[in-house]
Amino acid sequence: MDIKEIQNLIKFVAKSGASEVKLEIKDVKITIKTGSGTTETTIVQAPMQGMAPVAVAPVAQQPAQAASVETEDSKYITIKSPIIGTFYRKPSPDKPNFAEVGTEVRVGDTVCVIEAMKLFNEIESEISGKVVKVLVDDSSPVEFDQPLFLVDPS
Repeated sequence: MDIKEIQNLIKFVAKSGASEVKLEIKDVKITIKTGSGTTETTIVQAPMQGMAPVAVAPVAQQPAQAASVETEDSKYITIKSPIIGTFYRKPSPDKPNFAEVGTEVRVGDTVCVIEAMKLFNEIESEISGKVVKVLVDDSSPVEFDQPLFLVDPS
C-alpha cells in the first residue's frame, strides 16, 4: 500500500463519519481514528526478514476531549465524550466514583469510563478545576461529543 492510497483512505474515513477504522492487509496494519475534524493515523508494518518493524505515528493529533463552552453567563468548561458508548462513573461496581460534584480534577485525571464494543476507555480530564455538575447518569448510553461534566477552572 503506497502513501497515496493511505492518504485517500484517511480522507474517505474522515468524510464517512466513522470514529475508528482498522485495516489489516498482509503484513501492514492501519488504524485510523477520527473526531471533530482531525484524524489520527497509526501504521505498523510487520518486520521483513531481519528488519525492525516500521511505525508511522500520528499524522495529526486527535482533538482534546474538553472543549471550552463559554457563553455570556457561563464560566464553566465542558468535558465531552470522545466516543460513542456506555458511560460509567466508577471503574467497577464496588469502587467509588471517579469524579463527584465538588471533586478537584487535574489534567490527566480519569473522570469516567466509556465502554465501547466490550472495551473500557478511561476518559481523562484535559483541564484542571472543580467538577460543578455531572451531566450523564451512570450506565447511560452517550453519543460522540456529548457533554459529560461541567468544570469550573477557577
